[in-house]
Amino acid sequence: MKVALVTGGTRGIGKAITLELAYKKYNVIFTYNKNLQKAKEIKKILSSQGLIVKYFKLNQAKRTNIKNLISKILKNFNNIDILINNAAISQEKPFEDISDNDWENMMKVNLQGPFMLIQEVLPIMKRNRWGRIINIVSIGGQWGGFNQVHYAASKAALINLTHSIAKLYSKYNITSNAVSPGLVFTDMTKREIASTQGKEKIKNIPLKRVANPEEVAKVVAFLVSDDASYITGQTINVNGGMLLSHGL
Repeated sequence: MKVALVTGGTRGIGKAITLELAYKKYNVIFTYNKNLQKAKEIKKILSSQGLIVKYFKLNQAKRTNIKNLISKILKNFNNIDILINNAAISQEKPFEDISDNDWENMMKVNLQGPFMLIQEVLPIMKRNRWGRIINIVSIGGQWGGFNQVHYAASKAALINLTHSIAKLYSKYNITSNAVSPGLVFTDMTKREIASTQGKEKIKNIPLKRVANPEEVAKVVAFLVSDDASYITGQTINVNGGMLLSHGL
């Protein structure tokens, strides 16, 4: 069975991806940063159904933490076939109030973290001549941000990183794609969805609703499967029509 690493797998989209891949019989390792109790609950649910799942704590802002995680995974499974870079932070703040520290922390977690994780798993995937890298980005990274300019910038850069990895490593049968949700009902977006601005956004979504995390997870599950073997370097929009392609 393929081994999948899902970062930030205890809530929202990450939890949905963890569950979806486990139900599809992947060996799933998911990470958490603070909420150990949620990690235990997810493992208990899946293990009770005979599914193989493990969790590890990860602060992905430091390479030493990532190296330690990779070492633990290899000790348990001797392989990593799939990397889902989902873990991220967000912060609502007017652009002129964003501090240097705010900016640096956002980039360290949302961009440098995935960069380091990709670097650490690539030798394994190159050895196997097979791999799937999925970066969870955001519609904000495609059309800019209002109260989260630094978040949007980090996701825009992650989209570009996704494309670069596809150009460099697809020849090893390692595909690299981004999944870009619009408004999804998660803990991270509750405040935005409840706000006046958020309600206006929902009115303007062609499908007239927000997504649920499972809808994003199913797209991820497709992209890591053999059915998506000829898809690489793409940003797959899961946004209910918020961002139309216009043939591009």
